[in-house]
Amino acid sequence: MSRTPTAVDRIADDILARYVVLDPIAATEIGVKGHDHEMTDLSPAGHAARTELAREALHALQAATPADDTDRVTVEAMAFTLGTQLALDDAGETLAPLNNLASPLQGIRDIFDLMATDTDEDWATIAARLRALPGSAAGYAESLRAAADAGRAPAVRQVEEGIKQAAELADPSSSFFPTFVAAGPASLRAELDAAAAGATAAYAALAETLRELAPRAPRQDAFGRDRYAMWSRYFVGATVDLDETYAWGLDQLAAITAEQTAIARRIAGPGATVEDAIAKLDADPARKLHGTEELQRWMQTTADSAIAALDGRHFTIAEPLHRLECRIAPTQTGGIYYTGPSDDLSRPGRMWWSVPPEVEEFGTWRERTTVYHEGVPGHHLQVGTAVVNRDELNDFRRLAMWTSGHGEGWALYAERLMADLGFLDDDGDRLGMLDGQRMRATRVVFDIGVHLGLPAPEEYGGGTWDADKAWELMKRNVHMAEGFNRFEWLRYLGWAGQAPSYLVGQRLWLEIREKARAAAAARGEEFDLPAFHTRALNLGSLPLEVLAKVV
Repeated sequence: MSRTPTAVDRIADDILARYVVLDPIAATEIGVKGHDHEMTDLSPAGHAARTELAREALHALQAATPADDTDRVTVEAMAFTLGTQLALDDAGETLAPLNNLASPLQGIRDIFDLMATDTDEDWATIAARLRALPGSAAGYAESLRAAADAGRAPAVRQVEEGIKQAAELADPSSSFFPTFVAAGPASLRAELDAAAAGATAAYAALAETLRELAPRAPRQDAFGRDRYAMWSRYFVGATVDLDETYAWGLDQLAAITAEQTAIARRIAGPGATVEDAIAKLDADPARKLHGTEELQRWMQTTADSAIAALDGRHFTIAEPLHRLECRIAPTQTGGIYYTGPSDDLSRPGRMWWSVPPEVEEFGTWRERTTVYHEGVPGHHLQVGTAVVNRDELNDFRRLAMWTSGHGEGWALYAERLMADLGFLDDDGDRLGMLDGQRMRATRVVFDIGVHLGLPAPEEYGGGTWDADKAWELMKRNVHMAEGFNRFEWLRYLGWAGQAPSYLVGQRLWLEIREKARAAAAARGEEFDLPAFHTRALNLGSLPLEVLAKVV
């Protein structure tokens, strides 16, 4: 039965309706229509308007009287999310973020991947947004200068990478924009070409701004304990003991490595190393895919099979979520990611694979667990369940709530769950899952160690963690190509607190599950794992601190 909207629901939905006006990029990301022709104002004035709305929203929610338990969860979750966001805003942390993966530099380009291209009207919308891009980029440049003037310039490594990325998008021979609009209709050719040229020129101006800022950029990568603690709380959705978490990360890294080594010896023989097993798996023709078309077909088949096998047995999967599109991304960074369905479900959930141009072969042993992470029971089930749960959740909670520790922690939890359910019994597939877990444990050690300046183990050089020692950590524990590892290394240096939220989030999900199991035992009841999953996912994405109280 549908829930009657309350005063708290109306406040939350009003906030969302006003927010998407101020952030059209976010509107497209979450699938709210009506703003796809616009771009976000990334200037200090635009940033201030969004901050003021968050502050007003927090005050309104704190003054509201919850009508029921759902309202109480809404108030607590939104208060946590808005409060942590405002703390970062007030500290000057969010005016002009810059890193190599998830900052406005990439966002104002990447949003075009989500736009419909089926009709002439769709392409007219794209042209309008492309025309708006230079203004958004100029606003971002203004914010970068303002942040530098306030002593908040991003680290020089991130600035230098930003120059490279902007320069690539500014070069007509390599820029995304001319190639993108070439697929548009002839009737809009002149309009699309002109808009693409303007977007390309905007990135040239952005590259020049970053070159001007480079001499002012700090050489130090580390955020320091106080800044890091704020970002950790924001990404995890809970306050964690950073020193204890770092020590736990070291223990996890050792335990996962030991488990991998045992499996490697089953694969490659007594005394074999993990590297020996990887070499054997990579040489197995039965585990190899050739080209992106074959990769895409395998992704789709694997994802569809998981949905069919899990629905009605281990999970209840809503009918609209049986559709998951697996796509090769137009970018070539090496990342794999998920984008959720639109509000009206006309745009389905999608798993994207960004394949570097030099990569032509793929090992299924390494990537089966990735499909479960991004698809079902990972992000697609998690995000999609919230989107379709109109009966219980207001629009803000369905569409706009996202905590990395909850979301990425669930996706890692889902990988391990698939192993527990027998979907990764093949030693190669299980080694691949553990390889991903080992990378996530490496992130915890790297991220907290470097940004807090903690002591490094002697095997990595002793003394204090720095970027060079962290690179040695990566080389020993992340079995990927050097280009991928360098990209990840730079990501962790510039996006503090985000990378650990995956494994730390998984840890908290497991703790919450075991507390729920213990509570059931105390009541004399048998623990119902599928029911636990249904209850937790129907709540939408919550800060883990709030989820622990509710579940």
